[in-house]
Amino acid sequence: MKRRDLIKGAGAGLLAGAFTSARAADLPAIRWRMASSFPKSLDTIYGASEVLARRLEQITQGKFQIRVFAGGEIVPGLQVLDAVQNGTVECGHSASYYYVGKNMAFAFDTTLPFGLTARMQNSWMYSGGGLKLTREFFKDYNILNFPGGNTGVQMGGWFRKEIRTLADLKGLKMRIPGIGGQILARLGAVPQTLAGGDIYPALERGALDATEWVGPYDDEKLGFHKVAKHYYYPGWWEGGPQLSFYVNLKKWAELPPAYQAAFEAAAAEANVHMTAEYDARNPLALMRLVREGVKLHPFPHDMLVAARKAAFELYEEEAAKNPAFKKIYVEWKKFRDVSIQWFKVAEASYANFLYSGK
Repeated sequence: MKRRDLIKGAGAGLLAGAFTSARAADLPAIRWRMASSFPKSLDTIYGASEVLARRLEQITQGKFQIRVFAGGEIVPGLQVLDAVQNGTVECGHSASYYYVGKNMAFAFDTTLPFGLTARMQNSWMYSGGGLKLTREFFKDYNILNFPGGNTGVQMGGWFRKEIRTLADLKGLKMRIPGIGGQILARLGAVPQTLAGGDIYPALERGALDATEWVGPYDDEKLGFHKVAKHYYYPGWWEGGPQLSFYVNLKKWAELPPAYQAAFEAAAAEANVHMTAEYDARNPLALMRLVREGVKLHPFPHDMLVAARKAAFELYEEEAAKNPAFKKIYVEWKKFRDVSIQWFKVAEASYANFLYSGK
């Protein structure tokens, strides 16, 4: 048996043992449905829900089971929050920034442009007060939220032509939803919102000049490199986007404490597992793409500086008119600024030396 499998098995055994001591025979059999925002083809993101469901079933010795449904099987992918809120399903898996149209404060549960890295996001949520703040916000939507995975920093997308300066964004038609799209619009681009299946043909016929997606592993599957050879980095609008598990508050309150603890443990494992999966799969996918002629480019420095300035102008404007946003933003920004001071000392210096190869 591999050491990793031995450790995982031992961990599951300990949790199952603890569950047994809680008199499992006296606990009810519970069956929940989880609506995911994602298709099964995005196996790394969608797979986080399956990791949670498998581990939960194992810990509770089959007493608490969750059946996962892909986006569209119960509700459309962008209606998962509503489905959990109104009790159509007991729980869900989604990206909270999909719902910034309801309130921009939802973005803090996923990411904001020029925000936190994956490590910073986990630190803020688990140990820096982020989970407490976001849960206070989610309570108004009858939901308890849990970190449910993180892709790590994403790529900046696929472009039909090179972007050499900030001026090259003028009139650029780019598929980029949400807050990132709002910021690019301030810089002269024309953001578009298209479903995943519509992006390739739009790029191919020139209706789009560029598109963002996720990173090499997921992007490769959609074949964008066949019609747009210029692959930019970093995805500054998604520096560490967190996915989230949602649980209906009424249904959560009905769970025995042993089941609540089991769910929390399984969610935490799924959260870490997603980042590990992406970090293992993205490097090989990027190598394949480069072999197929993809050209890698960093975004121009003047573009990054202008985008960051526009981003924080947008946040300050939102904070001035949205109390829910302001309440989280003030604490989030403090945490971000302090974290950057620490990470740029040991972490950045080590990473820069390590990656330089010199």
